Amino acid sequence: MIHGVRVEKVVTSGTFELDGGSWEVDNNVWLVGNDEEVLVIDAPHDEAKIAEAVGGRRVVAIVCTHAHNDHINAAPALAERTGAPVLLHLDDNLLWHKIHPDRKPDGYLAHDRRLTVAGTELMALHTPGHTPGAISLYAPDLATVFTGDTLFQGGPGATGRSFSDFPTIIRSIRDRLLTLPPETVVRPGHGDSTTVQAESPDLQKWIDRGY
Repeated sequence: MIHGVRVEKVVTSGTFELDGGSWEVDNNVWLVGNDEEVLVIDAPHDEAKIAEAVGGRRVVAIVCTHAHNDHINAAPALAERTGAPVLLHLDDNLLWHKIHPDRKPDGYLAHDRRLTVAGTELMALHTPGHTPGAISLYAPDLATVFTGDTLFQGGPGATGRSFSDFPTIIRSIRDRLLTLPPETVVRPGHGDSTTVQAESPDLQKWIDRGY
């Protein structure tokens, strides 16, 4: 553990809504920090449950991996409760404003932007494809990357809906995620964690199948 830093997971449940459809989903909320301060990665569905996991710690920021409703719908309420800024990639502004038309993000993340919590640095990686502004957060000291809906155990995130593109997500995964050290733990926005090493051999299979 670096500086007493740990990774915690909270699972919240609700609906994902896009293109007129609605699906029941469980979302992973990742907390990175120590006993004093914490970074929250994604804020879906249940602001009270996330705030309970935070406890009395200072929230450095609420980072949205992308702006689908099931990753941001509780972000303004959590920000109001904690006083933390909500950060998003600018390219997902349009999606954000479909969900929160009266509330802007507090700041924007660009590729290679660094965030620090409890003395540990996390690097924003622009990994578009699932959405135009999708990001992953890489924490070298923790040998982990938080991939949102870009890379899961078993393949890329979905690209069959508005604002998504399969060749783009493949480029993001190939050039910015599978180039990380093999032992890097991949912590996605839904489902189980995996590693870069476990997923790398299947890249061509995903390309061939087209999803």
